[in-house]
Amino acid sequence: MSFTAPITLPSSDPSDGPDRPGQTPGSFPWVGLIALAAAVFLSVTSEMLPTGLLPDMSRGLGVSEAQVGLLVSWFAFTVVLTSTSLAHLTRRLPRHGLIVLVLVVLAVSNVLTAIAPNYAFMVGGRILGGMAHGLFWAVVGAYAAHLVPREQIGRAVAITVSGGTLAFVFGVPLATAAGHLLGWRLSFVVLAGLMLVGAVVVWRFLPRVSHYGARRTPAEVTALAAAAPASAAVPPEPRRDPTMPAVILLCMITALTMVGHYTFYTYIAPFLIEGLGVDSSAVAPLLFAYGVAGAVGLVLSGTVFGPRPQLGLVIGLTVSALSVSVLAIFAAALPVAIAAFVLWGLAFGTLPPLLQTRLLRTASRRIRDTASAIYTTAFNVGIGGGALLGAALLNTLGMDVVPVTYIGILVLALVLVIVSDAVTRRRTA
Repeated sequence: MSFTAPITLPSSDPSDGPDRPGQTPGSFPWVGLIALAAAVFLSVTSEMLPTGLLPDMSRGLGVSEAQVGLLVSWFAFTVVLTSTSLAHLTRRLPRHGLIVLVLVVLAVSNVLTAIAPNYAFMVGGRILGGMAHGLFWAVVGAYAAHLVPREQIGRAVAITVSGGTLAFVFGVPLATAAGHLLGWRLSFVVLAGLMLVGAVVVWRFLPRVSHYGARRTPAEVTALAAAAPASAAVPPEPRRDPTMPAVILLCMITALTMVGHYTFYTYIAPFLIEGLGVDSSAVAPLLFAYGVAGAVGLVLSGTVFGPRPQLGLVIGLTVSALSVSVLAIFAAALPVAIAAFVLWGLAFGTLPPLLQTRLLRTASRRIRDTASAIYTTAFNVGIGGGALLGAALLNTLGMDVVPVTYIGILVLALVLVIVSDAVTRRRTA
């Protein structure tokens, strides 16, 4: 699959304009962004499905629940180790074709998971999926920004990230319910089929984009040279992008936040069953309620907090810590615990889109793909590290310590967000 990059002249701020041929500042690529959100929906469902089916997979494979939880770590650490290098190797390839390819590979990974005869085979299938997932997010993270002007990035990111939110609302709960009724292996088979359908949807409806580093044809190079004024001197690109330190700092905050979250959320099924005393059949509906609340948080992040991401991050982290505190303290009072659980979903739903919006608005256009790859690495360091930390706590100190650890990490992330904002304000004053 090939595409023709748009012929545009450099401007003082290359990130101000859209990158898609024919895209004008007044139009908005709804269909393309919805197709991108659908791809995100499938990818996130594939990544997080073991959390909902953890007890079932544990019994089916004859391993502990902590070992099944570590499948999330295998997946995430594969992303960490491969996403940046794969993004670099594919930096000159069409983004559109890469998304289609990784969806096909994710389908293969889910088939391997479904037919796995033992735990080691399943780990291999998850590693393959992690490689595809890492490349997927390195591409998708910047794709929305390439489709729209800079002032619309927050809106475009909110739509794209909504696919991940809907995965928690519908994907994981429905697949969990199907796994309980028909067997967990069938859930992965169905998901693999949906991945292939998603690849076709992306191929058909997602517009192709230009990106920094894409090869230009000789005709495009000639056209650029002819269009530029004779006296115009193109300044050399700096060896080091000035926005990179801020990008690194945001990625560090992202990693810390995700470590805390997935320390607890990876093992939410056994917590709900053992800590709250709910029946295993109630896990899927509770995850559904959590996801719906997260969708509300996503809407808030794109509307109320879109222009004020710093305020949104402070409120989201604070409310997440408080709601998990109530959940842990009042686990025996089921109505209070469930209300706190849903509030946690709402608060946390604001965080990933706000973090990514800040990242894409901070990074210059020339490093958007690189910044997205680093962000993907940081995000998955958090997912894998959190799942690993949660498994260690579960095996040694017990489930009661897991939410307390999460609260402590969120408080640390909140402090870092406040301090980093103060430092940034002083530097720009």
